[in-house]
Amino acid sequence: MTGDSGSDTGVRMTDGGHGARAGVRAGIVATGSELLTGRIADRNGPWVAERLGELGVEVSHLLLVGDRGEDMAAALRFLDGDGVDLIVTTGGLGPTADDLTAEVVADATGRPLELDEHMEKVVGDIIAKFADRLRWDADALAAANRKQAMVPRGATPISPAGTAPGLAVPPDPERGGPTILVLPGPPREVGAMWEDALASGPVREVLARTAPYDETHLRLFGVPESEIAATLREVGEHTDLAPLEITTCLRDFALEVDLRHAPGSADAVVARDAVITEIDRRHGRAVFSRAGQTIDELLFDLLDGQVVATAESCTGGLLAGRLTAPAGASAHVAGGVVSYSNDAKADVLGVPRELIEAHGAVSPQVAEAMADGALTRFGATVAVSVTGVAGPGGGTEAKPVGYVCFCVRTADGRTLARDPVLPGARGDIRERSVVLAMHLIRRVLTGDGEPGPV
Repeated sequence: MTGDSGSDTGVRMTDGGHGARAGVRAGIVATGSELLTGRIADRNGPWVAERLGELGVEVSHLLLVGDRGEDMAAALRFLDGDGVDLIVTTGGLGPTADDLTAEVVADATGRPLELDEHMEKVVGDIIAKFADRLRWDADALAAANRKQAMVPRGATPISPAGTAPGLAVPPDPERGGPTILVLPGPPREVGAMWEDALASGPVREVLARTAPYDETHLRLFGVPESEIAATLREVGEHTDLAPLEITTCLRDFALEVDLRHAPGSADAVVARDAVITEIDRRHGRAVFSRAGQTIDELLFDLLDGQVVATAESCTGGLLAGRLTAPAGASAHVAGGVVSYSNDAKADVLGVPRELIEAHGAVSPQVAEAMADGALTRFGATVAVSVTGVAGPGGGTEAKPVGYVCFCVRTADGRTLARDPVLPGARGDIRERSVVLAMHLIRRVLTGDGEPGPV
């Protein structure tokens, strides 16, 4: 198992992108100088790209620019020159001097800014709810209202989720060009305004020219990306994959293989089925999801009717945190113990001290006893334990940094244990341990037996 958690580490487009049909192409511009300093990661661009992909829109570029008018204008010119049909911008809307997006877009589309009196009232009513309590300056408040209600002539305002309205701006009336959808910067507001943005006239007109792709999402655990690459190359030797778009990436230590194609393409269906058949033949036991579900989503469903408990050492509660993250987790998560010290293992979980002395705190024997302790203490139907050497120090020749012992045990006696050496630095080892523990629970609950290589 390789790759960084939560990040794409590879993308494969068959024949360098064959299968990308003629249709709507889009570019995304995320604005905000803070995004260029590294202090804040852009969450809007990837989210918007995924939503557009679901609609059948091909995203060609995702650009980050600072709060400088000339840089924002240059990004719009670049995407216009690339021939995109739709540009989505996020950020740069608001009452301050560096909120320039509406002004830049108006200039780019040849549409002067005009006051939208209705939107001025909408924004004013929103801000007024806070004004008295926060004692905002009345003159500054009026100026802020007016600035955020300035709309390019002919554009469609989109009601705000915060205080900044969005804008759906048609192409330049004289020379054409892309439609531009302007959204605020806070990710919560982008998500809340998305459906209204899609329903606006200018955006609806663009999207009428496309249709959602047919998509298949496979998720595999325990298979390196190199093996999938070899499998895809072999399929390509006897099947034309050009009508099919294939992307692969490692995320959360699982390999994602996404297949998509234009609806109604018989050749693409043949290629898709050939890929799925060969992946099943070579790696079928590693496939844990065929509809794109995450391990978190799958476990949530599998634990219905179960009571799970955790006993953690090197992961320090990260596993319990992951299991309790979804709403409704209280229905199946009983609790957990962070038994970081030997005393905690003995006193809280009942691990025999002589067992720790004989085998060490990081050992399959102690992991098994920790799982037994969690089952008993919480009255659980399934318990999972993790104990290991996360590093950077503490490793030995027999138990190097990355050596982690797992045990999943059920109340009816089923047990699945593993003790791999996981790669990476301390944080990687801890995160990998959490994911592997979740997959071990999944395999026990599905009766899938031993997992493949880590």
